[in-house]
Amino acid sequence: MKNTIFKISFVALLTLTTVSCNDFLDVNVDPNSPVKENLNLDAKLPAALVTSANYEATTLNQIGGFWGGYWGTSNEGVTAFASLKNYNGLAIRDSRDGIPVWESTYANLFYYKEILDQANAEGAGYYAGIAKIMMAYHYFILVDFYNNVPFYDALKGSSMLHPRYDKGKDVYEQSIELINAGIEDIKGGALSPTKDDILFAGNKNEWVKFGNTLKLRALLRQSAVTEQDTYIKQELRKIEQEGSGFISQDAAINPGYVNSIGKMDPFFEAYYRNNAGVAVANYTNIRPTKFLIEKYSSYNDPRLEQSYVAVNDDFKGVVFGHNTIEDQYAASVTSAFKGPQENAGKPAGFLKAFNQSTVLISATESYFLQAEGVARGWISGSLNDYYTKGVQASFDYYFNQNGYDIGTYIAQDAVDINKGDNKIERIITQKWLALAGINNIVAWHDFRRTGYPKFPNSMQATGKDVYPLRFMYPESEINNNNENVLKQGDNNILSSRVWWNVR
Repeated sequence: MKNTIFKISFVALLTLTTVSCNDFLDVNVDPNSPVKENLNLDAKLPAALVTSANYEATTLNQIGGFWGGYWGTSNEGVTAFASLKNYNGLAIRDSRDGIPVWESTYANLFYYKEILDQANAEGAGYYAGIAKIMMAYHYFILVDFYNNVPFYDALKGSSMLHPRYDKGKDVYEQSIELINAGIEDIKGGALSPTKDDILFAGNKNEWVKFGNTLKLRALLRQSAVTEQDTYIKQELRKIEQEGSGFISQDAAINPGYVNSIGKMDPFFEAYYRNNAGVAVANYTNIRPTKFLIEKYSSYNDPRLEQSYVAVNDDFKGVVFGHNTIEDQYAASVTSAFKGPQENAGKPAGFLKAFNQSTVLISATESYFLQAEGVARGWISGSLNDYYTKGVQASFDYYFNQNGYDIGTYIAQDAVDINKGDNKIERIITQKWLALAGINNIVAWHDFRRTGYPKFPNSMQATGKDVYPLRFMYPESEINNNNENVLKQGDNNILSSRVWWNVR
């Protein structure tokens, strides 16, 4: 792995670490003069969590928005996001203009490795446990995009410039072990974080539930790999024996966002409006797909009106990958994202305010994961109960209230879980609708493993059913660790699958 990644990542860490008046977004450290021994764990932890939140809200949401069937572009954005619309793996992996999933994820991992090492040295077991769980979170991202990646040789800086790659399956299993160990560290750990834990405010039980939920998500990613059945059941038994269950509230990060450049919620600032209230380019360029609008409409789903702007009392989408100028796809006649400025100053669906929290895993997703687990016979409980709670949590989130009346919606024959022959398709489809604009990347992963929902391919695809299956290894790795890259075999964005994608 390129050693400069680690140098850059530590400098990036320093720019977020110093806490001033409880505002974790203040920057008072000179990044050109780092003194890492002066940084306490209560400074490093919020910096790492903020970085994870920014990454989820921007990079991952953008990829999932386009490859998960949610987004296309207006005429004004016809040349934007070309590498994603064209499935151009070479452009995506480019060091200068590409999408740095590899570099960003390993940089984030390095943040948590720094925390883990310091926590172990100081006997701060709680911090160590958090670091392990968040390292697993990021290792899953790497495997989901690239398959085989360095694990055992990773994060060693100049002592390991050419790390060997480990099989994606092994990295998944080692990451689950990180979660298991992290849960034990948290439950018995000392030096509990409080305000610096901007995810759960030092609540041990919520961190354990988050670990269990992340683990359930990872186990369900393997649902099509039949030879993993025994392993999956063993790990599910560990969750049951641990006894804390899964999250029932959003795992959301908020360091105290303020209406200032670079200190707003990252999704709000990147895809809606800046600190002066001016619409950003992405707000004009990105539009919902026709498929998304048709899905919402077919279910009489009020989340459509809560999330997108009507044009002449109707909702108009675009076609993903459509690269020619047509009157029907102009920004002025297609539905933009709906935010507070289009909602009488009130929070809308997934755009609520400049200081909204960034969701890592939602309560909605947690309930749908449990519903799928029951449908597959993996865990006990009521399928109808978990499914209903998943829908309920989504409506509550989009409409900014508890107990939104979902009775009419969920009673529809096309929605009711008890009236559908294919329970998995129904669960994944409702999950897809529920996570739009919040955790878009989940849609791409779910589609690769289940095929649901069957959204249209890019207009630029070489074939109707030729969807992107992975990212290519980045140019930085090819230039600096090519011997190990070549050992991984096929590196094609359309034909090389990650280990769990056997559908």
